[in-house]
Amino acid sequence: MSSNPLVKPNLFTRSLHPENQETPISFIHSESLSNKLFFRRNHFTYPLFTSYPYWLPISGLVPTTKIFSLQDIQKLPSKTLKLVLECAGNKRALFEPKTFGEQWEKGAISQGIWKGVPLRTLLELTGVSDDATEVVIEGYDYGVRKDLDSIHTFARSLPLKKAFHPDTLIAYEYNHQPIPFKHGFPLRLIVPQWYAMASVKWISQIRLVKEKFEGPFQSIDYVYYPNKENNKDATPVTTIQVNSTIQKPLDMDTLNTGMHKIKGIAWTGQGHITKVEVSVDNGNTWEEAMVTPETTQRSGYQWCPWTFDWFASKKGEYTILSKATDSTGRTQPKKNPWNRKGYGYNAIDQIKIKIE
Repeated sequence: MSSNPLVKPNLFTRSLHPENQETPISFIHSESLSNKLFFRRNHFTYPLFTSYPYWLPISGLVPTTKIFSLQDIQKLPSKTLKLVLECAGNKRALFEPKTFGEQWEKGAISQGIWKGVPLRTLLELTGVSDDATEVVIEGYDYGVRKDLDSIHTFARSLPLKKAFHPDTLIAYEYNHQPIPFKHGFPLRLIVPQWYAMASVKWISQIRLVKEKFEGPFQSIDYVYYPNKENNKDATPVTTIQVNSTIQKPLDMDTLNTGMHKIKGIAWTGQGHITKVEVSVDNGNTWEEAMVTPETTQRSGYQWCPWTFDWFASKKGEYTILSKATDSTGRTQPKKNPWNRKGYGYNAIDQIKIKIE
């Protein structure tokens, strides 16, 4: 939250129908965001539930369809994880040339504590046929896609290996409370280290299938298209890119000469953050920032806060950059490879400030 009690942070609205709002990233000083400040990404209007109690069927390539009640799921051994959820379109507004889609700036990312049952627990209780290759998770949200002129439900699939990962959860709590409705109540899939489109909200059913799932939110959207005119060399969007964001100072701030603390967050979908570097001269020279020591040993599910102390002795305009590296050797690039739908932006972060 803001250190100034008179300043009340709020989400920035990107669209109203459906509701899409981003986190005011400069106000984030805690590692678990409140429901109020957690970004919202929707493809359709919020779903309407017509029945209660809630039931979750698992069908398809299973010995017998099994139906779990919410109470059944809550009685199973649970797991609690603190992790980042980042929209695949986070920072889309920074692409050059511009791409169509929600013009997210740097706040389509949030973090908090999720509690639930590993998906593998439910799959093991149900049983999985030998010829199953993917697990399809379908939400209650649906609507008309303009490009197809037809009604579709939001649905995604996971390969069996990812579905059986011990930290892929069917979550029912966020920050020790039932998941808020706007974030997926009563059950939401949580897929660590993948972009948040994989973490399907308002789960209505789970199916095991043999053939590759071709739903439009997997075969049309959430695909990297490197060419503007055709689909050659298209690849699916999955793992979060190594990334960082400068939270303070704000872009285009005017400051006085003297000591200033540059601060931000860094995160990755592979390994963990090992280093964050900062440049105050537009990349001519770099120095290492201070990353909170224990965060460098995290699983990679959480963001790492970092700080850099800078003494600004001369007046003028400055371009400040941040660059993160993870334990797999991935480093933020100087320029992000362009793709037609504007996914996975992770170029070196930058702001401009003026010292007076």
